[in-house]
Amino acid sequence: MSCQYKVPAWAAGITATIFPFMAMAQEGSLDQRINETVAPISNVIAGTIFYSVPIAGNDFPLIVGWLVIAAAIFTLYFGFVQFRKFGHAIALVKGDYSHPDDAGEVSHFQALATALSGTVGLGNIAGVAVAVSIGGPGATFWMILAGLMGMASKFTECTLGVKYRNEYPDGRVSGGPMYYLSKGLAEKGKPGLGKALAILFSICCIGGAVGGGNMFQANQAFQQVVNVTGGENSFVAGSGWLFGLIMAVIVGSVIIGGIKSIAKVTEKIVPFMAVIYVTAGLVIIISNIGMVGQAFSDIFVGAFTGAGVAGGVVGALIQGFKRAAFSNEAGIGSAAIAHSAVRTKEPVTEGYVALLEPFIDTVVICTMTALVITISGELNSGLTGVELTSAAFASAFTWFPLVLALAVVLFAFSTMLSWSYYGLKAWTYLVGEGKGKEIIFKLFFCLCVIVGASMSLGPVIDFSDSMIFAMAIPNVIGLYLLMSVVRGEVDQYWAKIDRGEIRKVDKSAAAEAEA
Repeated sequence: MSCQYKVPAWAAGITATIFPFMAMAQEGSLDQRINETVAPISNVIAGTIFYSVPIAGNDFPLIVGWLVIAAAIFTLYFGFVQFRKFGHAIALVKGDYSHPDDAGEVSHFQALATALSGTVGLGNIAGVAVAVSIGGPGATFWMILAGLMGMASKFTECTLGVKYRNEYPDGRVSGGPMYYLSKGLAEKGKPGLGKALAILFSICCIGGAVGGGNMFQANQAFQQVVNVTGGENSFVAGSGWLFGLIMAVIVGSVIIGGIKSIAKVTEKIVPFMAVIYVTAGLVIIISNIGMVGQAFSDIFVGAFTGAGVAGGVVGALIQGFKRAAFSNEAGIGSAAIAHSAVRTKEPVTEGYVALLEPFIDTVVICTMTALVITISGELNSGLTGVELTSAAFASAFTWFPLVLALAVVLFAFSTMLSWSYYGLKAWTYLVGEGKGKEIIFKLFFCLCVIVGASMSLGPVIDFSDSMIFAMAIPNVIGLYLLMSVVRGEVDQYWAKIDRGEIRKVDKSAAAEAEA
């Protein structure tokens, strides 16, 4: 039975006005039309941001070199702070120096969890598999090295994020690169440069938040659900819009409450999904303990002999550095936005907490993935990406693809929460603070969840990835110009500790006082 009902002209006009993409869809594939529109712009921007130079037969993206060189400089400038103060960072996360009356909205642990939720994700699962499948096990060595150096970049940017944040009478705070670029460089006598860099960073951050931090996450989460439920024959295939709608409602219910609401969710999700993933990896490693020594040998030897498919030693180095840079985002500046909301009087304390991020994200979780792939024997299977990781875990647990699907959905969800906050703060920096202005961005962000889950937006994702890494250009310039300010904060902080002005909190006494 067919229906010959014709939509009234007035209704079609309203629909086209409110949902212009519906009108476009009537004329052809919406995916195709959007891709064709965005592709020319995306190709130019992506080609510029990811411009590569040939090194020993390998293409090396200059943006990766920009980040790795900065990490090396900060490591040397701050005297290998990531190793010397690692224990103090743990103490801060535990709350040993926390005072509830300090300005800020979240605890050190909540800030760390929120920032981690924005970096721990598909890069740890699929990206590592791509790196080792191309660069061989040796790529893992360079990935770890870049991750360790990236800890110094996180320390630098997150210290500045807290120092130059805006604190409002109602207890809210706003911080991140856009604030330390504009305010910090103004102190240095470069207000024009600081403002220009801050605006550039904010525009790129919004683009990255909507695309890579939102639509890409929703799209990949839906695809993984389809894959584990039957592929093209799955009962959910073709229902991306419904999956996106459900995700949008859940995301919206969390982000509407701001950073406090986001932090309460991420502090539960991040440890949960990390424990599931790492535990599964440890079980495989322990059950194959006799192969671990050989796996580490392959990683170390491969780093200097080049056992990968392409490029030898240089290929392994490039793949490792790329994966670390793409995974932990050290130097991008995004994490500084989340860490700026922490409750503390001393900016450098959050710098110490932040340096734990690349360690957890890259040194622990990415290395875990690489070890499992190497031990499983699936490295030469011809698979790559998430399929290779899934096959590696499935070699020990046939049911693991289901767990992986859950992990991907949780990773995607937590990433969307974090990037909604990053994009929001960049948005309010440009248009001003205010609940009405915040609601506009949050509603738009939720709408993009639905769009991302239901469409194949290749060029859009390429554009958003470019925006995320473009953030590193103004951010690292600012870090170079302001790293002496961070040095001053470090000296001041430890002088206070030496004088006894800052000391550990007596938790038992505090608990008795509350009782």
